Amino acid sequence: MGRIHPAMPRSDSNPMTATERRAAVSLAGIFGLRMLGMFLILPVFALYAKTLPGGDSHTLVGLALGMYGLTQAILMIPFGMASDRLGRKPVIIAGLLIFAFGSFYAATATDLWGVLLGRALQGAGAISAAVTALLADLTREEKRTQAMAMIGSTIGLAFAFSLAASPAFYRWIGVPGMFAMTGVLALLAILVVKFITPNPGKTAFHSDAQTNPARLKDVLRQTELLRLNWGIFALHAAQMAMFIVVPFALVEGGLDAQHHWQVYLPALLASLVILVPAIIYGEKHGGLKRIFVAAIALMLAAQIGLAFSVLTHSMHAFWGVVAALFAYFVAFNILEASLPSLVSKIAPPEAKGTAMGVYNTSQALGLFFGGAAGGWLAQNLGFSAVFIFCSALMAIWLILAARMTAPPRVKTQMFHIGAISSQEAQRLATRLAVFTGVETVTVLHEEGSVLLKVAQTGWDEEGIRHLLQGGQ
Repeated sequence: MGRIHPAMPRSDSNPMTATERRAAVSLAGIFGLRMLGMFLILPVFALYAKTLPGGDSHTLVGLALGMYGLTQAILMIPFGMASDRLGRKPVIIAGLLIFAFGSFYAATATDLWGVLLGRALQGAGAISAAVTALLADLTREEKRTQAMAMIGSTIGLAFAFSLAASPAFYRWIGVPGMFAMTGVLALLAILVVKFITPNPGKTAFHSDAQTNPARLKDVLRQTELLRLNWGIFALHAAQMAMFIVVPFALVEGGLDAQHHWQVYLPALLASLVILVPAIIYGEKHGGLKRIFVAAIALMLAAQIGLAFSVLTHSMHAFWGVVAALFAYFVAFNILEASLPSLVSKIAPPEAKGTAMGVYNTSQALGLFFGGAAGGWLAQNLGFSAVFIFCSALMAIWLILAARMTAPPRVKTQMFHIGAISSQEAQRLATRLAVFTGVETVTVLHEEGSVLLKVAQTGWDEEGIRHLLQGGQ
């Protein structure tokens, strides 16, 4: 049987190598750039669009805002598959060039149709799957979760920064300047990929990080995963739809666009204070489903509150919007942090990458659907209809989530063992299954890796490592 190479110490004394850290930091930065391109214009785009020919149509505004998600959803998985054949870095660089071209096109557009095309081109540079595959090539299995967590944190920071900084950038350089800035950053990111991100020694398929078309049918049949896919779809559909209206609601309340950060930043920071203990409680004390369902209920309450505040036009409507936005950010941050963890816990280890591919595609489709539906509703039925639509999405999700099976209190551990035969893999799986705390065992003999779902605490890490290192 293959051995872990080299004989590995316990994980807490086995930090990421310099190459792994360089890969994780540089690729997390590229992921953050992609999210920055989407989030930075979100709080101010609807106001800017009003100044362009075609901007009097909320339907067209919503399409322009959400078009990024449609092209991303269509091309995300194909880009990842292309990177298997053409190489990771060439595909990533090509995607960044497309993204940059779309950014510059949107920056120079003279009407909303031009911005819509630019947004479509931005989304067409759908490199996220290729970036994830490159990260998998450059990290050991046992450090991959840590590297992925760095990417997740970067995306969260990009969202927070965008909401806080967008009004200031809107005042200084306007939305065209913001588009141009993201284009320049994309070109700089190409230099990062070429000169800072390490070159992979070899390109290989990684079941935990990449989509396997042969596994799609299995993933799409799992009810619990479908609930989560609906959740990320609904969460981002509501996000895109509501920001067609929220900027106008704040302006109507007497707060000009340049000062919207005074609402977003305090609400966001306060929500982060609540996020950390909520996630710790959910993960450490087996309360993840309770926290998850409560966050969806809070999101539903926030959307109802926004609908009521916009509908009444009372003197207290502005503060109602502010309070609802605080509730929204609390719920959004908890849900955004919980959903990937739930997918990881529920998905079969050998199909985790496929499950995440479907999940990410659902998110991108939600961005498009939310923008398109929110714009149409705002145009034809009024602003309050947008929040009623968002409330309906959350109500459906709440029903689905309330019926979900409580996620197992497990985490995924991965080890590299080298290529072995299928017969050796079966024997190894049998021996690993008897260890304390091991819930499921998957041995991918062709990839030379072992994937274990183990208890959060108390699993026999020392015994498992001893066995995998060739001990009896």
